[in-house]
Amino acid sequence: MTIITVVSNFIIEPTIFKMYINNIQHLLDASEKMSEEMPKGVRELIGFLTLIIDTTTTNISQTLTTTNVKCFEKGCSGLIKTALRPDTGEIHWYCPECENEGLISDWQKTKWDNSAGNK
Repeated sequence: MTIITVVSNFIIEPTIFKMYINNIQHLLDASEKMSEEMPKGVRELIGFLTLIIDTTTTNISQTLTTTNVKCFEKGCSGLIKTALRPDTGEIHWYCPECENEGLISDWQKTKWDNSAGNK
């Protein structure tokens, strides 16, 4: 998505935001495994998302909290911040360095769900 800031009909600067919206169930098979036939980049993204689920549900916070998970973007060394959205139950993640962010849905009751109701 590109957002362009306009002031007095002059374009100031284009800004690109990356927002990843993932239903984790759509990326896994029935046994919660990823297909070996998936491209390497997709498998790496799934690994990142499941690490976010595992980390976020270990210490649930409703405000963005810094984790020990490094951003997956090439060249970025930022640490991911995560929060559980109480209105939707989605996990929101954000990298303050490169500004990538995303939402993960349907993570509940997966093997990476460490919330009290799942263990």
